[in-house]
Order: sequence, then C-alpha cells, then structure tokens
Amino acid sequence: MVREAVVRDYGGVSADGRRRERRDRLIGAGRALWGDGGLNAVSVRGVCKQAGLVHRYFYEHFAGRDELIVAVSNEIRDDVVATLVSASASTGGDAGDRLRAALTALLQAIADDPRLHRILSTNTSEVAGLENRRRETVDLVADLVIEHGAGLPGLPSATTSFTRHRARFIVGGVDHLIADWLDDRDLTVGELADLCTRWAMAVAAAGPGGDEKPPTPENVRHRVSGQSSNLRQTPT
Repeated sequence: MVREAVVRDYGGVSADGRRRERRDRLIGAGRALWGDGGLNAVSVRGVCKQAGLVHRYFYEHFAGRDELIVAVSNEIRDDVVATLVSASASTGGDAGDRLRAALTALLQAIADDPRLHRILSTNTSEVAGLENRRRETVDLVADLVIEHGAGLPGLPSATTSFTRHRARFIVGGVDHLIADWLDDRDLTVGELADLCTRWAMAVAAAGPGGDEKPPTPENVRHRVSGQSSNLRQTPT
C-alpha cells in the first residue's frame, strides 16, 4: 500500500498531475518553436529538448509531430476566442464599443507576443487536418463577430449565408491589417483597433443585410457588361 501511494503521488503531485504538466510543457515547447522558427522548426527531437523531456514522454501524449502541432493550434484558437469573448463581455456600450474592446485586447496580446499571429497565419497545408482546423477557427471568430456584433448596422443577429460571408470578410481583412502592422508598427494598438473597428462597421453597414443575397457570377458579369457599355457611350 505504501509503495502504491508513492507511485501515485510524487513530491505532492499525482501521476495524472505529472502527466498533465508534461503535456503542457510539450505544447508550450511546440508553440515556442513554431512561433520563433516557423512550422519547419517543430520536430519531436526539438520539442523534447525545448521541454527538457525524453522522447518516451512525448509519445505518452502524441502519436507524432502532426498531432502535437494540432494541439498547439487548438490551444492558440482557445486563447484567441477567450480573449475576444472576455473583452467583449466585460465592456458596456453599443456593438461598436464591444467590437473595439475585443480587437484592442487581441491586438495587445499579439503586440506582447507576435508569435501568436505568426502561428495563426502559418500556411498549414502540409499538416493533415490542420487547414480544416484553421478554417474552423476563422468560422468560429466570424460567429463571434455575428454574435457579439449584433446591433452593428447591416449585421443582423440572424445568421444568413451572406451575413456569414460578411463576417468572414471582416475577419480576413483584420488579419491582413495585423500582418502589415507587425511589419511596420506605425500605429498604436488603440489606433489600429479604432481603424479596424471603423472599417468592420463600414463592411457590416454596406447594403441592406438581413435577407440580402450574395451576387451571382451572372449578375456580376451583367453589371460589368453594363458598366462597360456605359463607358463606351460616354462622350469624350
């Protein structure tokens, strides 16, 4: 009985607790390597060295490198969602105020650790299933835009397909602005949050929203053809 207790509990930490701690160290090591050197910098050997653990502990939790990378991606996603939701939920005011607060919190987290955005913006096609996870993350953040942005002009709480397209457009646009900002921080966190908020609200307000339908390729071609005809008929 005494020996069994020692096996289960070492230094005041249970066996399950030690396993969780090792898993956290491995994910943290993968996150650091990915953020510093890109996805190619993540290897089983490198992660174990960074975490200070032998290989057998890696395979205690992950079947291989790709499974660890997915776990890191999931942790980043959860961190981003928690940051956005917490900031939005704790802010009074209208939808614009909530959106600005959420963006400010996210931008500050990225400013404090730019590796966060490097991981989020990595080309994930080389890891099986990770590209689908990335798209799921975009959809999840788009859902948050719709849910917490209820009240933005043109962005109804009822989720139509075009409302979702608009929310995805906002998420993608903000992501590209963040990438440019990290290359040349000519704006403060607050200034960039204001800019992103204004442009997101402008996108949300464009058109009637609600039952609005996305333009079909035929409609686009018809409009372009009509505009070309008008240009040809315009006197010089």
